Amino acid sequence: MAKGQKGEIKIFSGTANPQLAQKISEYIEIPLGKCEIKRFADGEIWVEIKENIRRAEVFIIQPTCPPTNDNLMELLIMMDALRRASAEKITNVIPYYGYARQDRKVEPRTPISAKLVANLLQVTGSNRVVTVDLHAGQIQGFFDIPVDNLYAMPIHIEYIRSRWGEGDDIVIVSPDTGGAARARSYAKHLKSGFAIIDKRRPKPNESEVVFVVGEVKGKYAIIVDDIIDTAGTAMKAAEALINHGAKGVSVVCTHPVLSQNAPERIKESVIEEVIVTDTIPLNGKDERAGGKIKVVSVAKLLGEAIMRIYEGRSVSELFL
Repeated sequence: MAKGQKGEIKIFSGTANPQLAQKISEYIEIPLGKCEIKRFADGEIWVEIKENIRRAEVFIIQPTCPPTNDNLMELLIMMDALRRASAEKITNVIPYYGYARQDRKVEPRTPISAKLVANLLQVTGSNRVVTVDLHAGQIQGFFDIPVDNLYAMPIHIEYIRSRWGEGDDIVIVSPDTGGAARARSYAKHLKSGFAIIDKRRPKPNESEVVFVVGEVKGKYAIIVDDIIDTAGTAMKAAEALINHGAKGVSVVCTHPVLSQNAPERIKESVIEEVIVTDTIPLNGKDERAGGKIKVVSVAKLLGEAIMRIYEGRSVSELFL
């Protein structure tokens, strides 16, 4: 087992995404720590750490994906158990940061829940947070501890190149103006065209596509986003792109929330493929989508980040 100035490195997993935790464990060649997590009949969560972690540097792998509240509470209780067991340092590896879309007040008398979650993590004893593709980068400023916001873009670009190549034959599309910087960065790396969908959202989780800004006719369109939830935005954007002459449409995103009947909507849509990462487990949603969903793993990315943090090396060098 690897050693450091502050003791052993320990990796623990919650119940939100044990498959990803196991992949990370195998990549860095450190077994997952022994931990028992139970739920009482009334829904209360109970955690027991089954090994000595005194003075250890501990990493907890637990996305706060649906059921968001249960997984968040489980993470907090795990942290409390670890802190009371005298862990030297606790790093939360949260591949998907729930409540990230509530990052500002959009109307009077509404919460900023992303800030509340940050407060909860810090008060419970977090020394550092590692996450992937935060919905809003400014959430890092909600913390008074280090936050490493990793990017899935290199993994996605590798897949896009292997599948569709690069250059003028493809166009990278942002589904809204808010994601323009992300899509423009993809287009720059792929030396491809760039377009934006101009839409208006009449109510939460519903969108209305207005028009396409950019040249898509005769090109293969790849919509880039961080989260796919109900799939309404992606579906309507894909239809608009086809109507504007795109010869095909696929979607690339990091976090497959896929709420409600999103998999079925993908199956019935004009979208050919939806490429996602394993920050959130699919739990059969890929089958419901008719095989259109393809998964690329962030296990190596997170594993590298964990080891660099433990060894005191630069995390940002992963993206240079």
